Amino acid sequence: MGRVILLLEEPSMKAFLLEFLPRLIPGWQHERDFLCVAHRGRTDLERSIPIKLKAWREPGACFVIMRDNDNADCSALKSRLLAMAAITDRNILIRLVCQELESWYLGDPLALATAYPDVGVNPLALGKKCPNPDARAKPSQDLERWIRGFQKNDGAWGGRWAGTVIAHTVSRYLSPGCAPSQIWQWSREVSYDPETLARDRRTPRGRP
Repeated sequence: MGRVILLLEEPSMKAFLLEFLPRLIPGWQHERDFLCVAHRGRTDLERSIPIKLKAWREPGACFVIMRDNDNADCSALKSRLLAMAAITDRNILIRLVCQELESWYLGDPLALATAYPDVGVNPLALGKKCPNPDARAKPSQDLERWIRGFQKNDGAWGGRWAGTVIAHTVSRYLSPGCAPSQIWQWSREVSYDPETLARDRRTPRGRP
């Protein structure tokens, strides 16, 4: 199997995965084993999917398309993304993040507290506030309320509170043993079981 090409919704997801994937899958190196391609939001990603899949000439490459679910009907959204990808017969895996990348931060409050020891994150209290991060409608807004200075995107504040910087920083501390189930599942699929990629194409109403 060739490289894994990850088509991502936003730069912050790229920043997170560049740091986290080599820790989750020992030996993986960016550009050699996987390549993260960030877009400027979901509209840019979806517009890009058929173009990139048609133009990509790398033999053996397989693709993972990742975007936030954003409280959509996950089965319908996955079916729509698969339809966009039908332009090619390459191996493609669709993975939706429930509901946003920030859900993964909430899933490991200790990583947040370790990454930002000076902002007063209480892992126990944060865990009690959101015992099921995937169920939070807008986890990025939750974090903006609970952590002063937090922002989802690379806005005017910049610096340590830019979205990409936060993603990179938190990913350094998020425990692979507590890895978000979505990351762990597809990482096993694309690195150890390429046949799963073909099955995923045939089951558009399967697991997000």
